[in-house]
Amino acid sequence: MTADQVHRRHAIIEQVNADPKHSALAHLPSGIFTANAAWLVLAVIAFNLTRAAATIADTILTKATTATIRRKLISVPARIASSGRRIQLHLPQSWPWETAWTAMFAHATGPPQS
Repeated sequence: MTADQVHRRHAIIEQVNADPKHSALAHLPSGIFTANAAWLVLAVIAFNLTRAAATIADTILTKATTATIRRKLISVPARIASSGRRIQLHLPQSWPWETAWTAMFAHATGPPQS
């Protein structure tokens, strides 16, 4: 294994460690160990779900940070309307992440894949 390969692998791990530190782990709720342990478990679950959603949505977002994924996929600029006992989500017409969000939504709500 060359030094370049070792360095690249180390850089990926550093990004994975830095991402939660800049979001949920920056605000540990308490001085009580068990409360912080529960917070850590939930932060890791949220991180993994966010990464999975980005991977499903678009290949461009697979290496994006959690903040970028949150801005582009989770904070959806949509309008919710109900008509005839059905709830509809109206996405903006020129929203650049519509196809990625729609792919993620279809994958999450569609039938199980075998």
